[in-house]
Amino acid sequence: MDIPKETTLTWTDTYTINGAKLRGFAYLENGAKVYAVQTFQSEHEKQNYEQISLSGHTFLVKGNLVPPTLPSHQFAFSMENYILSHAAQGIYEIEQSTYKEKKNSLSSLLAEQRFRVKKHIEATFPNSLIAEAQALIIGEQENVDQELNRAYQKLGITHLFAISGLHVALVSLLVFELLLRLHIRREHATIIIIIALPLYACIAGGAPSVWRSVTVVEMIMISKILSKKLSIDDALSLSFIALVLYQPSIIFQIGFQLSYLATVALVFSNVILQSTQSALFQSFYITSVCQLLVYPLLIYHFFELSLSSFIANIVFVPLFSFIILPVNLVLFVLTLLFKPGAQVLFLIYEPLRGFVAKVIMWCQSIPYQMWVTGRPSVLLCSLAFLGVLCAFVYIEKRKFKMALICILIPALVIHLAPRMHKDIRITFLSVGQGDSIVIELPYRKKVYVVDTGGLLRFEQEKWKQSKTEYEVGRRIVVPYLKGRGIKAVDTMIITHADADHAEGAEEVMEEIKVKEIHVSPNSWEKSVMEDIIAHIKKEKIPLKEKIADEKWRVGDAYFEYLSPTDTQYEGNNDSLVLLVSFGKYKILLTGDLEEDGEMQLVKNNEQKITDLSILKVGHHGSKTSSAEAFLKHTKPSLSIFSTGLNNRYKHPSKEVVERFQKLGLPTLNTAEVGSIELKMTKENCEITTTSQLVEMKKALSK
Repeated sequence: MDIPKETTLTWTDTYTINGAKLRGFAYLENGAKVYAVQTFQSEHEKQNYEQISLSGHTFLVKGNLVPPTLPSHQFAFSMENYILSHAAQGIYEIEQSTYKEKKNSLSSLLAEQRFRVKKHIEATFPNSLIAEAQALIIGEQENVDQELNRAYQKLGITHLFAISGLHVALVSLLVFELLLRLHIRREHATIIIIIALPLYACIAGGAPSVWRSVTVVEMIMISKILSKKLSIDDALSLSFIALVLYQPSIIFQIGFQLSYLATVALVFSNVILQSTQSALFQSFYITSVCQLLVYPLLIYHFFELSLSSFIANIVFVPLFSFIILPVNLVLFVLTLLFKPGAQVLFLIYEPLRGFVAKVIMWCQSIPYQMWVTGRPSVLLCSLAFLGVLCAFVYIEKRKFKMALICILIPALVIHLAPRMHKDIRITFLSVGQGDSIVIELPYRKKVYVVDTGGLLRFEQEKWKQSKTEYEVGRRIVVPYLKGRGIKAVDTMIITHADADHAEGAEEVMEEIKVKEIHVSPNSWEKSVMEDIIAHIKKEKIPLKEKIADEKWRVGDAYFEYLSPTDTQYEGNNDSLVLLVSFGKYKILLTGDLEEDGEMQLVKNNEQKITDLSILKVGHHGSKTSSAEAFLKHTKPSLSIFSTGLNNRYKHPSKEVVERFQKLGLPTLNTAEVGSIELKMTKENCEITTTSQLVEMKKALSK
């Protein structure tokens, strides 16, 4: 579909305003749905947009359809997949925008009410309770604290901090009972619920789990009115078909997949759930049945599983469902009808809720509760699903040993699979303007991470600042490590004290166990290393300063530091330079080494660094590095630039790129092809880039 440069654009209710950016889904004049991005020109303009619900508002716009950026690696967030899962055509970057009109519709009216509820909560609830109330009442996750959200993930209770099917069922039951207490006839109360539920689903954000629950409840209630009994499994099937027919792309949304799979687990496990009268055991069975059936899907999408969720849900599901949710609903109603009463209740509830948050944070700090699996193949996921289904059959027959075997064997295969590679794997991660390299030795004997990426942060006006800082380590490096099934790093090597090489280290250490850290002598004294050193001390991680001539061997892989040669840290030319040798291959990782450091390297290691297989180009291809004499001496078969797309430094330098071309030296740039993975045996090397994987996936999907 052609997207005109000048058109009208009508916003939906799915959008966010963060920093200087407005992002969300909108419809163009020709009916195309796009993911629109607008940059505010002033704080006043941003404030004007924040004061209204944009849903239904139409603007005359000028802009361009741009392709989604390449994902950093195969396990990273894919903007292209996100857009496709919401049936959008692409990203429309708005250059100019002029208000035209507001199109009134039922959806825009409901979005307006949702916006008013959001603003009312912000105005009347204590700051510590705003995010929770917005999440539980209208499904708004924008203000949820990242640290607390990660705690929920570790305990496997993230679903409790959102509007779920159980949530909708409880609200429906509460309203239904209230209507009956008001002496409204049961038949009329049923009709009111049937009408109100879809409206509530829209106001609550319309998550897949909400629509699944609403459509199932609607069908069952309508069937009762028509005296045609509809079973829960038939209603679930019809609900699934209806939502997929309405929006086929919804099937690719993770929330949709998990919601229906968990419900299927409950619907078809009646025999197991009814095998005990104990409320505690029944709660455990419900949690276990759901978790077991969805776990292959969870580890495929998120590469890890919370082992503590089986216990945590027994405690926190009743707590959230029967105490925290009802209290938030009561508080919301009181803020509308009787604010003094709400203030009194806030005084009681806020410290109690704070105590619960502290308990949750303590629970998530318990070690060894996350099983990091990596992303299993489709075949292994299928094997895991089959094992769980067989286990359910054996549990019904009370053959618990066989059930355990059916679950544990696929889980063991999934756990061991990432280690079963004979080659050495070296991945140059696409971390933007920075470096991060992951080295995996054969059979995962050792894992090394050389630098962790990071951002060079610059001062900007407060209104332009994002609500949460973008963290390279947490957003790019950690997902790659977990996607590969790496739960521990044997050695983290921080080549030098620059933010674009070191800032992500703390974020990686918070998620992945690091056994020791190598740094250039005295580089740890620099200010950029302060948080890293504090975390190292807290976790008691050995910190070792390394210089040239230190070497070690693991199997057939040899490692040697070639620089620095002294202990006085002066910057880029004191980067830790690592030479990796495996079979006939030599890989040189140079950090931010510049011309003087390169020539010193040649002088001290003349024979060691000739005829390189792979060169990680120093200082991202800056014009101060990659001296012609150095390149002529090393003659790398492949050189890799690690740079950010359209970076402010214009790395790699045009003259440096021309120098490589003039010498006939092939290069790859992470900014252009994404992460670059090398799989090396002693004789062969296979090179794969993210762009190749994306193109391959597109070809297979056609």
